[in-house]
Parts: sequence; structure tokens; C-alpha cells
Amino acid sequence: MLKLILIGIQGAGKSTQGNLLSQKLDIPYLSSGHIFREMAKEKTPLGRFLKETMNAGALIPDDKTIEIIEEYLAKPEYAKGYILDGFPRTTKQAEIFSNGVDKVIYLKVSDKEALWRISGRMSDREDETLMAIRKRIELFHEFTEPVIAYYGSQGRLVEVDGERDIQEIFNDILTHVEAK
Repeated sequence: MLKLILIGIQGAGKSTQGNLLSQKLDIPYLSSGHIFREMAKEKTPLGRFLKETMNAGALIPDDKTIEIIEEYLAKPEYAKGYILDGFPRTTKQAEIFSNGVDKVIYLKVSDKEALWRISGRMSDREDETLMAIRKRIELFHEFTEPVIAYYGSQGRLVEVDGERDIQEIFNDILTHVEAK
């Protein structure tokens, strides 16, 4: 059983590495953003709330986020482990999250590199406007960098240079994960 979390600024390559790791380790890859975008399509009060919050580039409140993620991870397909991306985003979420985690992989990429990568991919997502992206990068520094420090103090953090070749990054992550 292996529980991994991928942390990095938007555009750091979390979904690329998450999918590669999922195939190699045979555990499901799950993005909190994907969960929220799927739920935002639902014509429910929660769905509308999620859509409005994400389109503004804001963070979903901690209690809501934890409730949604933990409920999702309770599904049988995640019983053997998971690779989770985009959660936790705040120290409070990391402290309250009861599902446990083995390693936290931090894909370190500069703001400049992240913006360059995102602007290079065509997107019709409403939450990928330049303003929303800049806001999320700002929120990452404000709220998520303390999460990186939190896992670092627990000895669960693996920092990886995310500005290299995809395969190099993947091999680097695997070395750390398999050394578990």
C-alpha cells in the first residue's frame, strides 16, 4: 500500500508525473482539481459554489475540501493506495487529513517556468485565464509553501527539480519512492 501526494505550482508537471507513476506503480492517480471540476458540472448548490470559487481563482475552504477528498478516497478503488495531486493546499488541511501519506513529492518549478508552460498549452478551461493562474501562483506561495515545510519537518518530503526532462524527473521520483 502506497499513498503519495504530489505538490507543485500549477504547471509543475504534477499530472504528467502522476499518470506515469500510476501506470508504473499500479495505483490510481487522482487530482483534487479534477474532482472539483467534475463536481462543479453538477447542477447542485455545491457544484455551483465550486464552479464560482474556482473560476475566481480562489481556494475551496478547508473543511469542504477535506470532506470531499476523504469521501472520495473512501471508495474501494483507493484501498491499495493512491497518488493525490493538489491536496493538501493548506497546513490546516495537512494536519486534519486522516487518510495518511507515505511520501510527499514536491515538484519544484519557478513561477516564470510555470507561467511559460501553462501559456504554451491551449486550454478552454474557464479556470486557466492568466488572472486566475497568477492568483493561484500567489496562493501557492502563501498557503502551500507552509505545507511543504510541514511535511519536511515530518521527514516525508522529497524535493525534486521539476525543470528537467520528464523521464529524468520520473526516475528521480521512483528512486525516492522505491527507497521507502
